[in-house]
Amino acid sequence: MTELARVENRSSGFREFATAIARVTLRSRAGLARAMAFGYVLISALGYCQSVPADHSQVSVVLVHGAFADGSSWAKVIPLLEAKGLHVVAVQNPLSSLADDVAATKRAIDDQDGPVILVGHSWAGMVISEAGNDSKVAGLVYISGLVPDPGQSTNDILKPYPASPGNANTNKDAAGFLSMSRKGIDEDFVPELPPSERDIVYATQGPWNSTCVNDRVMAPAWTTKPSWFIAVHDRMLPPEYEQAIAKHIHATTTTLSSGHVPMLSMPNEVAAVIVDAANRARQR
Repeated sequence: MTELARVENRSSGFREFATAIARVTLRSRAGLARAMAFGYVLISALGYCQSVPADHSQVSVVLVHGAFADGSSWAKVIPLLEAKGLHVVAVQNPLSSLADDVAATKRAIDDQDGPVILVGHSWAGMVISEAGNDSKVAGLVYISGLVPDPGQSTNDILKPYPASPGNANTNKDAAGFLSMSRKGIDEDFVPELPPSERDIVYATQGPWNSTCVNDRVMAPAWTTKPSWFIAVHDRMLPPEYEQAIAKHIHATTTTLSSGHVPMLSMPNEVAAVIVDAANRARQR
């Protein structure tokens, strides 16, 4: 039964009950007073029932971290989104391959009941471009993100641009996973954060499989769904790339004066963009 039908049934029941009470109580003067008082209660209750809003599915936000990070990179943004009534989930990507990260993201999407705003930082731009084809996804938010054209890999995306400073400050282990050096964290990844916060970012970073740069997205979701893009003064990705790709995908674009991880340095501004995307989803 729909919410409107339940309200109409409740309204009809109240009217019938009020009529029956009135027939009994109006036989005496005292009964009249009781009927008037009771009628006031009934009218108030009826008004409440008629004001019950329609049942709209809650918008969920699924946050997807990028390379050299984990779910804690969203720690400052999550409470801001929840304060706006959004249901928020942060994915913990294995960073082992595009397919593995997409699978983890799809599991999070599957757990949501209503429309989803899918948010991806950096490498996760590739992930949400693939996972965003899910029918629940109502919009994509890229944060200093990699955004592929159909059939492109990370290597393909960045080939026309000069190497960024952060690329020189990574270390590869025996299994082929890359980590940021301490210098890279301090100077390129989160240079604007205080030392105590940079310590945490360095300690919680997620090593990224170097083979991911060759994984391709064949049908990126931005070609069919609305997109938002947050561009920054980056030392991990070319800033000119971020401006160019935001324009290319016709994204609603915000440029922030932060480093590569604005979720930690400018969480209010990042949350505002995500809330805007969620509000658009509520209106659809």
